[in-house]
Formats: sequence, C-alpha cells, structure tokens
Amino acid sequence: MGTDKKISSNFIYFFGSFGGILFGYDIGVMTGALPFLQSDWGIKGEPAVIGFITSGVMLGAIFGGAIAGQLSDKFGRRKMILAAAVVFAVGSLLCAAVPPNGSAFLIAARIFLGLAVGAASALVPAYMAELSPAKLRGRLSGLNQTMIVSGMLISYIVDYLLKDLPEHWAWRVMLGAAAVPALILFIGVLRLPESPRYLVRHGFEDEAVRVLTIIRKPDQIEAELADIKATNAIEESASEQTSWSSLLDGKYRYLVIAGVGVAAFQQFQGANAIFYYIPLIVSDATGAEAGSALMWPIIQGIILVLGSLLFLVIADRYNRRTLLTIGGTIMGLSFIFPAILNSVMSDANPMMVVVFLSIYVALYSFTWAPLTWVIVGEMFPLAIRGRASGLASSFNWFGSFVVALLFPIMTASMQQEHVFAIFGVICLLGVTFIRLRVPETNGRSLEEIQANAIPERKKGLPSETADAASNL
Repeated sequence: MGTDKKISSNFIYFFGSFGGILFGYDIGVMTGALPFLQSDWGIKGEPAVIGFITSGVMLGAIFGGAIAGQLSDKFGRRKMILAAAVVFAVGSLLCAAVPPNGSAFLIAARIFLGLAVGAASALVPAYMAELSPAKLRGRLSGLNQTMIVSGMLISYIVDYLLKDLPEHWAWRVMLGAAAVPALILFIGVLRLPESPRYLVRHGFEDEAVRVLTIIRKPDQIEAELADIKATNAIEESASEQTSWSSLLDGKYRYLVIAGVGVAAFQQFQGANAIFYYIPLIVSDATGAEAGSALMWPIIQGIILVLGSLLFLVIADRYNRRTLLTIGGTIMGLSFIFPAILNSVMSDANPMMVVVFLSIYVALYSFTWAPLTWVIVGEMFPLAIRGRASGLASSFNWFGSFVVALLFPIMTASMQQEHVFAIFGVICLLGVTFIRLRVPETNGRSLEEIQANAIPERKKGLPSETADAASNL
C-alpha cells in the first residue's frame, strides 16, 4: 500500500493536496492564453467558439468527478490521484500540440484534460478529510484551496512571462507547461499512504494502523480506529444496498442536498467568469487590448492566495454557515452595485466594475472558495461518500461549464454590469440556501456529522429535514 513510517505527516498533507496546483493551473491558464489564441486563429468575433474552448475543461470535469469518486471507493483515493496525474500530463501536451485552427481538436483535448481536473476536485477533498483530525480538518482541507489558487496564480504569472513570445507559440507553451506539475504530483503521490478509512473498509486494518501512527498522536490511534471500525460496520451493511438512487433515500437525502447544493451554488455565483475572462472584462471596460491586461489576473490571483491563507487561520475558529453567509452577502452586493451605479451615473469610471470584482474575489477567497470543498469533504457518510462527492463535484463543474460557456455570449448581447448583477442575485439565493438547508459541521468528527444532525433544527432547519437527518 506504499505506507512508510519515515514519511512525515507534512509530506502527506502537502502532496495529498498538491492535485490542487494542477486543478488551479488548468482552470487559470486559459485566462492568459485566450487573447493570444483568439488573435492567432482569428476568432475574436466568435463568442460561442471562445466559450466552448474555455469551458471544455469544465465539461470533462463534470464526468471526471463522478467517475473518479465512484472508482475511488473501489480502488482507493491514492491510485485514482495517480491516474489523474497521468491524464493531467497527457491532456496538457495534447492541448499544446493542437493543429492550426483546430478548434474541435482543442475542445476535445480540453474535455479530456477536464477528466483529471474533475477527478482532483472530487478526490483531494475526500482524501484530506479522511486523513485530517476533526479539530484541524477545516484548516487542512483549506490547504486544498490554497493549492488551487496558488496553481491559478502560477498560471497567471507563467502567462505574463510568456506574453512576449510569438502569439502562435505563447498560448501553446502556456497550456503545455501544466505537464511539469503533473509529473511532480505523480512522483510525490507514489509515496503517499492510502486513506485509513478506505483501508479499514477493505480489510487492511494493520495498514490502517500504520497510517494512523504517521498522522496521529499515539494516544489518539486506538480511539480513532475504534470510531472508524464502528462506523464502517454500520455503513458496510448499508453499502450493499446503496446505489446512485440511494443518494436520495431518506437517511442520506438531507446531507446530499446540502453538500451538492453548496457545490452548485459556488459556481453559479459567477466567480469563474472573473477568473477565466478578466483580461476580456478589463478590455471591454477600458477599450485596451486584452493581451495587454495580463497583470489583472495576477492581481486577482494574489488576492485569492492571501484569502486562502487567511482561511487557514480562521477555518476552525468560526462556524461554516456564518462565513458562508457573510461572504455570499457581500459578494452578491459587490456584483449588484455596479449595475445600480451605472444606471444612475452615466459618467461612472469604467474601471468601477473591476474594483467591485476585486471586492468579490477578496470575500470569495476565504469563504465560498475553500468552504465548499471543506463541506464536500466532511458532509457525506462513508457508504455514499465516493458517489456523493463525485455528484457534488459534477454539479460544481456543471455550474462552472455553464458560466464559462455563456459569459462571452451574454456579454455580447448585454452590458457586462447587468450580467454580473444576475450573478449577484444568485449569490443572495445561495445565502438563503445556506441558512435553510446546510448543517453546521465545524469541530465535529466525520462520524458525529453522520450520526447526529438533529441539533440543526435549533439553527433554523425545517423540521422534516432534521427528521431525515435523524435516520443517519
């Protein structure tokens, strides 16, 4: 199983979340590559083609998340992360080798690459949650978000450094460079242990104990192993009768709706419209060439990284629901205000929208961005965790696909301030969903979350929802 007592827990946590680097690089790199690709292929006036090229990764991720989540229950989190690293490398090189004006080839290559991106989005949170102690789970799962936004920032910096290459080379090198961190991920994961919860479930209890000796204090091992075995005994009998339809059974539906709903709202709120198209947004606001606006993605990337680091500090100090409520409210208002101000001030500075977008990114960076994956990683019972995490990831990527595909089409037919106002309303709907449907999970062990959600009734959940949770 690859477990080695000499491996430090820091090494495990670092490479366990390193898939986020590739995740972030591949969703961010097109931001800088797109202006050069548009010019090289002469597709600036074809918003549908631009949308499909940009959103191809997300389309593949819809299926990658679902497939990887289910296969990880059978083959293990570690093996599937290794497989994702291979697909990352191959997909990146295919994107770089696309023939001239080969839009269909590039879209297909990015869909293939998206299988790995979706797999990482499903596997990494589950892996990190299963290795993390309850009191540090938010912080360590938040490390995944730090890796994602660091990958995005790296892609923005690489794009900026390569912007002076001939345009037909610039975007190819930008896209192909993702093969380098993919190789690093593969080598690092070769030394990682499997999840102790997966090992116990598949009969490798001795191996699970060795893993726990690496990641837990000696006096914590026996109690945690007992917890894992007790939960597994209950879930093992249930898992024999579970299928995709089981996700909507009474005893699981409550948590599945909560986790999947948070994952979907995170994307439909429109964050990736900024991350994929910020040079084009600045170009539309100022009239400057998009290729000359590549410093803006770096600014957004720095905000994201700083926000993710802030989250590591506050992750386990404040309730998940409180952070999501505050973040979603301010995010929604920062999207709505530019449309209001633009309607009453005809001479408003065109860069006003970019300033408000930066406020949105700042709040998103330490609330919805990291907490979505924390919740996905800690919300679901073991019997359905692989399927449910995969489903949540697929809904998340479906939202990302829709936003990436439709944003250039929408901005071609209406003012971009109005487009962002629509996303602002969705942000506020997301806050409403959090208050009504999502339980608090901060500080609870995975077993406690699964076993006892009834106290959420006191926090405003509908009684029928709490009753369903009591069947866990």
